[in-house]
Amino acid sequence: MPTPEKTIDYYYSTRSNFTYIGAARLNAMAKASRRRIVHRPILLSVVMPPIGGMPFGERPTMLRNYAMRDALRCAEHLGVPLLREPIHHMGPVELPSGIVIAGQRAVVRGEEGDVDALSLGVLQALWRDDLDIADKTVVAALCRAAGFAAPDALIDEALSEAVQAELARNCQEAIIRGVIGAPTYFVDDEPFYGQDRLDYVERALARSA
Repeated sequence: MPTPEKTIDYYYSTRSNFTYIGAARLNAMAKASRRRIVHRPILLSVVMPPIGGMPFGERPTMLRNYAMRDALRCAEHLGVPLLREPIHHMGPVELPSGIVIAGQRAVVRGEEGDVDALSLGVLQALWRDDLDIADKTVVAALCRAAGFAAPDALIDEALSEAVQAELARNCQEAIIRGVIGAPTYFVDDEPFYGQDRLDYVERALARSA
């Protein structure tokens, strides 16, 4: 009987700065541990209310300011370039979330492309380069950079009813599994919330190796 593939379940918002800060490191850890990342983009506007969380725009100004200051500290410590206030921080989520799901589906079908690189590229485009990740031209360039040969077709799939339904399912699964924010990583069903818990993720991967 073949050995089941080992994975890391990765719940995150494609507009989350803390997700971006840890994304490259997660990719490296998955590669080193020979685990496949299962990308599960979520909408924090859907996942947070059941646990009493507040949408970003409704948080007190003091809390928003501190969260950004803390993100900048983390990024500086890790050597990750991070913009304080990208003008495209707020915006539609259907395309940036859907393109990761569509890219993952394409790879499962056997098409060429690197979904880990695509996901990282989306996050970098927003938080490093201040690009509009809801713009089809921007997303097409990110798809090409990640090795996907048919960006336009992938964008159409990203906005399809099937992919948007998968995005909605990700949100419901996140609620059921107890996801309390982005990013959350699952290693063998053990959850780790926050990019500042990647040290613990690394230890969990080492224990199961």
